[in-house]
Amino acid sequence: MRIKKILKKMTLTILAIITIVLVIGVLFINLSPQFGGNISKEQKLAFEKTSNFKEGKFQNLGKVDVNMGGENFRKMFKEYFFKKHPNTKPENSINVQKVDSIEIANPQKNVNDIIWFGHSSFLIQMEGKNILLDPVFSDVPAPHPLLGNKRFNEELPIIAEKLPEIDMVIISHDHYDHLDYETIKKIKHKVKKFYVPLGVGNHLKAWKVEEEKIKEFNWWDTITDENITLVSTPAQHFSGRGLFNRNTTLWSSWVIKSPSKNIFFSGDSGYGDHFKEIGDKYGPFDFAMLECGQYNKLWKEIHMFPEETAQTAVDLKAEQVIPIHWGAFKLAMHTWTDPIERFINKSNELGVKVTTPEIGRNFSLDSTELPKSDWWKNVK
Repeated sequence: MRIKKILKKMTLTILAIITIVLVIGVLFINLSPQFGGNISKEQKLAFEKTSNFKEGKFQNLGKVDVNMGGENFRKMFKEYFFKKHPNTKPENSINVQKVDSIEIANPQKNVNDIIWFGHSSFLIQMEGKNILLDPVFSDVPAPHPLLGNKRFNEELPIIAEKLPEIDMVIISHDHYDHLDYETIKKIKHKVKKFYVPLGVGNHLKAWKVEEEKIKEFNWWDTITDENITLVSTPAQHFSGRGLFNRNTTLWSSWVIKSPSKNIFFSGDSGYGDHFKEIGDKYGPFDFAMLECGQYNKLWKEIHMFPEETAQTAVDLKAEQVIPIHWGAFKLAMHTWTDPIERFINKSNELGVKVTTPEIGRNFSLDSTELPKSDWWKNVK
């Protein structure tokens, strides 16, 4: 009898703990602003009229399957949490170039400058405008700091509060390493326009961004803002910030074109025929920002291997390429320098011109020689 009482007490205790954890989880998901907003019934009906939204979800071209459930999820979980993967992040903090807020406050109309903040975040200055791409200035790309890995660099090139007035913020999709609540909260008052894929505006509205500042795009939609033309182009990926809104918002790559420069931003994407189609329609490109990191054979459909990134540069007919989506966060199991090393090797083979600036370095797209630094080799 005594053993039965003890077992019953233990069972009740375990059930109580599980219940408390579930309640905390549900409250966190429902009350934390990090998760953003959800599409409305009216939006869902409108999206159903598009060619890439079926059965309540956005689809990739060719119906490419990016399902990470079942066996693939089990393998990924086991590999990520229960296997040792050496050198997935640097032992010491990466040194970055500091950005002077005064120097970038007033971009000149005849200048085409760019700063890489690490991962997929950029400031582009062209036609006298400040254009911010996928701004993430938080330490951890996750809904809570305990749920992700910390940034490789302890210091940022510039903090979000010191960014200048921003004419355009362009978002590729709603994952935490591309759309960051804390950053949006700090800059929204100084942003004129947010250009985002379909459905992503709900997150911004949930974060008190004025609706008139937000413009949503389907693939191939285009707009010209004074002298700058934006085109939302296809990517092969997925979306979602919560447990129940997977693929209810769209993911995109972007063409950014001025009278003097034609630029491409890949966002996140697996390799596919869409890159050649974009290159044929809108290329050649003077400059392309292409993802080359956070890959694995288990999710090869949604992130390119570095060799595919180099081929993408060829498909796009890109004159110069900067490899991105590496050097800031651990989101996969490869070594942290593997993406850049493999990408450079394949680019040399294919004759792709590559620029590798230090994080935070301000450089000009008008220069005939863009920066080439092996800065990662000096990180211990």
